[in-house]
Amino acid sequence: MPLVTVIGDGQLARMTQQAGIELGLTVRLLAAAPDASAAQATGDVVLGDYTDPAHVRAVAADAAVTFDHEHVPNEILDELIADGVNVQPQPSALINAQDKLVMRRRLRELGAPVPPFLDITSVEDATGFHDAVDGAVCLKARRGGYDGKGVWFPEGREETASLVADLLEQGVPLMAEKKVTLVRELSAMVARRPSGECVAWPVVESVQRDGVCAEAVAPAPCDGSDGARAVLRDAEALAVDVARELGVTGVLAVELFETTDDAGQPQIIVNELAMRPHNTGHWTQDGCVTSQFEQHLRAVLDRPLGSTALTAPVTVMANVLGGATDPATPLPERMDEVWRRFPGARIHVYGKEWRPGRKLGHVTMTLPVGVAGGGVVPSPERGAGEATGPSEEQVATLRAQARLAAGYLVDAEWEDGWAPE
Repeated sequence: MPLVTVIGDGQLARMTQQAGIELGLTVRLLAAAPDASAAQATGDVVLGDYTDPAHVRAVAADAAVTFDHEHVPNEILDELIADGVNVQPQPSALINAQDKLVMRRRLRELGAPVPPFLDITSVEDATGFHDAVDGAVCLKARRGGYDGKGVWFPEGREETASLVADLLEQGVPLMAEKKVTLVRELSAMVARRPSGECVAWPVVESVQRDGVCAEAVAPAPCDGSDGARAVLRDAEALAVDVARELGVTGVLAVELFETTDDAGQPQIIVNELAMRPHNTGHWTQDGCVTSQFEQHLRAVLDRPLGSTALTAPVTVMANVLGGATDPATPLPERMDEVWRRFPGARIHVYGKEWRPGRKLGHVTMTLPVGVAGGGVVPSPERGAGEATGPSEEQVATLRAQARLAAGYLVDAEWEDGWAPE
């Protein structure tokens, strides 16, 4: 059976390994430590540094190579490709997820909706941009930022100048873009294989807290208006176009801002690209025919892609993020308590030690078929909101339950004060 090497050792690699088991694949891991999240669950583990060409070449032998992050130096990957190694996605695509300025410029060339932006190489660049956008400045590190890191929102011209001076002195490559008026955040995910087949999952709504994804709702709630439906259709079509134009292989997440135009009509703007399984796609494990992790492996190996049809009218994913303190109640007991209250909750644990704000796991909850809107599951072909769906109250209840479950796993306390009879 095929051998797939995943470079990276986090929860994404861990869940990719789990999908590989069901496909009969061998998944090899390049990990930094034996107790890393994915290393705990993988039999074929090689300890090493993903920036060391010798380490990467060693795990790439006789394998297809993919990633759970975008940080492997492209020159190493170019050498592998020159030696005939199957690397997916390839550096020509990955650069658009590694460097935010490169991504912005390329998307603008493609006609994709992006905010005004500028390469920042001096304080004068930053203050000039501040003046041009009336102070609505979002400053970003071009490389390395994630989960809210490497993003700043300076208040005022003086703070912008001071912050940029400090960051440039530290050697941080910077760009600036205009801060948008946010209605909500969306994520459009697709998978594409090297021979060209491309499939899309329904667009989801994501909720961020302190720059970290806290919740995802699939499909994204839609009020049924023409404008709302058009936004979701446009988001899905945009993700497919980006995957094809950039030559992305494997899973691609296009993170989007939903905002409004001058006439008050909803519109979308691209925020980020991720070329790997993504936090906003975890719902596919329990709410979709083919999970993002299985689909990624299929795509990397250029095998037929699976159905992206929903298996439930609504799925909610809530992240379990480490709280200010680690509860005395052991995690297994907290899991049992969640299941006693919500037997339908699916808990996914990453095997990580507690740390404030750290992603320790996630919970998914689904609205069963037959409960909502006559039991019709929206299909990707019709798009979110076009099939008979659940009521706003049903969706709100499911979201509240998922948040309660995740919250109890974090703090060992029910936010609503619930206690078993």
